[in-house]
Amino acid sequence: MTDFAAWMQACQSHMESVLAACLPPAHIAPQRLHEAMRYAVLGGGKRVRPLLAFAAGEVAGADPARVQHAAAAVELLHAYSLVHDDMPAMDDDALRRGKPTVHVEFDEATALLVGDALQSLAFEVLAAQPLADDPAVQLRMVHLLAQAAGSRGMAGGQAIDLASVGKPLDLAELEYMHIHKTGALIRASVLLGAHCGTADDDTLGALDHYAKCIGLAFQVVDDVLDAEASTATLGKTAGKDAANNKPTYVSLLGAARARELAQELRADAHAALDRLDDSAGRLRQLADFVVERVF
Repeated sequence: MTDFAAWMQACQSHMESVLAACLPPAHIAPQRLHEAMRYAVLGGGKRVRPLLAFAAGEVAGADPARVQHAAAAVELLHAYSLVHDDMPAMDDDALRRGKPTVHVEFDEATALLVGDALQSLAFEVLAAQPLADDPAVQLRMVHLLAQAAGSRGMAGGQAIDLASVGKPLDLAELEYMHIHKTGALIRASVLLGAHCGTADDDTLGALDHYAKCIGLAFQVVDDVLDAEASTATLGKTAGKDAANNKPTYVSLLGAARARELAQELRADAHAALDRLDDSAGRLRQLADFVVERVF
């Protein structure tokens, strides 16, 4: 197994090329929209969701040429969510990945259309090529991503988040919100990667449990970083959650307990993979990578 940092960098670089090829060229009409779509997607981001898709694909023996399309679909959907989340009607942020947000760099109407177009493109990419030997499996993949993005997934979690500003949530309520807002798309990343290969129900169950743990751990770590890291480090405005009076793991538990929770979720993620062989090594490394950002 190659060094994790080298593997991660290779995957990130490859996904940049894959995403660039998926996106419409900026010179094709409507040029401004296409330019803004490329601005929103390319040149930044950790690509955690594609990394998870590739790592899960290794467990299922999937062809990376297939996984790259599933990974691109998830990342396009994630990019759309960031564009919309940053808009004045949502989180009203001016900085994302170290550069002006799309509505600041272009305008609000363009940002709205960028999100719409990226969401449509995600499903176009997922449906355009055979990603599984059985067409029924690929149809299941489309359904999985749609559910992860909709009212019972990411959009629903965002709605709960907006409705929770200034309100105290208990731990169960906070977890429910983030299982949907952040966790649903991370779970989809893992399962889509696995569906590009062959995995039995027990393996899929183990991957699903792993993904749920990592999805929550990712959010816990994000909450700690928002409270403690600088804007320069984050590439987005630090301290926004506290400034907006949003419930977070830090506001509910305190930073020290939130860090402990992230460690517990990492341990649970590792335990979920115990029955799998060395092919799950990248998933184990990614669990460590997600959590160790705050240590």
